[in-house]
Amino acid sequence: MKTTDLRNKDIAGVEAEIKDLQKAHFGLRMQKGTQQLQNTAALRQTRRDIARAKTILAEKKQAAK
Repeated sequence: MKTTDLRNKDIAGVEAEIKDLQKAHFGLRMQKGTQQLQNTAALRQTRRDIARAKTILAEKKQAAK
């Protein structure tokens, strides 16, 4: 996910994106636990996408104050 896509969304959109990313990350963790995950780099990528989205959300909330 690119930061420009996240910055174009409103606060509710970014929160929804974080929720979707967390669900995807949970699914990947379950696949890893059952030895079904082929691409282990996807875990790292989703974790970083979540952090990126949370950072942008914090920036948007700070600017809204």
